[in-house]
Amino acid sequence: MKLSIPTASKSQLFGTLKKANTAFQQLYPGDRSDRQPVHTVYGGANLFKYNMAEKLGKAALRSFREYAPNDAVFAQVFELSEDLAGKVYEKVKNKLQTEAVEDFRIDFEDGFGNRSNEEEDQTAVRAAMETAKGMRENSLPPFMGIRIKPFTEEMKERGLRTLDIFVTTLVHETGGKLPDNFVVMLPKVSIAEQVSTLVGFFEILEAALKLPAGSLKMEFMVETTQSIMDIDGINPLYRFIKASKGRCIATHFGTYDYTASCSITAKYQEMNHPVCDFAHHMTKVALAHTGIWLSDGATNTMPIGPHRGEKLTTDQHAENTATVHRAWKKGYDHIRHSLWNGYYQGWDLNPAQLPMRYAAVFAFFLESYDDAVDRLKTFVEQAARATLIGDVFDDAATGQGLLNYFLRALNSGAITEEEVLKTGLTLEEIRSRSFKFILENRVPSS
Repeated sequence: MKLSIPTASKSQLFGTLKKANTAFQQLYPGDRSDRQPVHTVYGGANLFKYNMAEKLGKAALRSFREYAPNDAVFAQVFELSEDLAGKVYEKVKNKLQTEAVEDFRIDFEDGFGNRSNEEEDQTAVRAAMETAKGMRENSLPPFMGIRIKPFTEEMKERGLRTLDIFVTTLVHETGGKLPDNFVVMLPKVSIAEQVSTLVGFFEILEAALKLPAGSLKMEFMVETTQSIMDIDGINPLYRFIKASKGRCIATHFGTYDYTASCSITAKYQEMNHPVCDFAHHMTKVALAHTGIWLSDGATNTMPIGPHRGEKLTTDQHAENTATVHRAWKKGYDHIRHSLWNGYYQGWDLNPAQLPMRYAAVFAFFLESYDDAVDRLKTFVEQAARATLIGDVFDDAATGQGLLNYFLRALNSGAITEEEVLKTGLTLEEIRSRSFKFILENRVPSS
């Protein structure tokens, strides 16, 4: 066989391409394999206690038991089939009983408000002490952190002071330790310098407190139009990530600040507004495959009835139930919209929202479980040869999509490891996050 390209020329050109390919792979390493929480609860710093996760879980369970006493209620409220409602209901009940809160932010921004410097100083100390107690009592959720005020000219001094007081107090109280998966949220980011400045202060704190270099992590809010497109018509989000020097792990969308910045009136400031979808897609495209987690915002319609007290009339209880169910369904639909858009995390603002959070997440994954098992199992068995099942045609990209489904479903708690194994894959194969890896290590069936 005759070839026209000299070996030396091929080596030179491929050598140059290898450098470029390697650089590209470093920029886009793919999704991280570690667990991403499905939600974040934001709570005012003035209310934070060491056992907050337990308290919120009990409150969520009370709401669940009162307003969803059986799976038939779930079927009606969330418009689920009888079979699916039963599965979702049991999983939600178990989740609320065992780990109702996955992630919590001690909020010194919107959830705390603008108070006197003295009051915020004292609150920062007390919240740090409560966090330290939570570490000793093992009562903190798996993920947690604080949200400080933004690094705008007006608020940068206050934001930094709270960060300094909280972290310094916490580290001194714990003997140099931070909670597991601790993160600092920086809100209202509009320029990369706000991120790089926070990172600079992280470096100073780590040196002063003898923390391991890089131990302080951050995330930031996408809630201004300038964070989606700058004055030059460029999406700046990756510049923000680059400015974090590897410390940024996630971005969270701020529904109400963002819609306000787009001049949307209060009545229409909803998570599924088209301006939010635009921002979501821009963020997704800008940060896809970088390993940065993306989180959607919150529904601000609270599932809380208008009537309080233990001796309610039948009509009052009925009105409460109707109010809670409407709010649950609205929030459920918003969460489903986020999941449909590829946002697998969101905010919750009240424990009564947790039943709808887990109902939406579990239903989203469980309703396609049986079909996904059959399709992925068949696809792997035939080792990437095109497979026609019914009227659905699978190709290699779909194989990766099916794998992503199981990764997300397992991560969320919607399915168990045992349920994943019904695909015929091992946990190692699933967690490789690579359909190509699976196929390369399997012999196609004849």
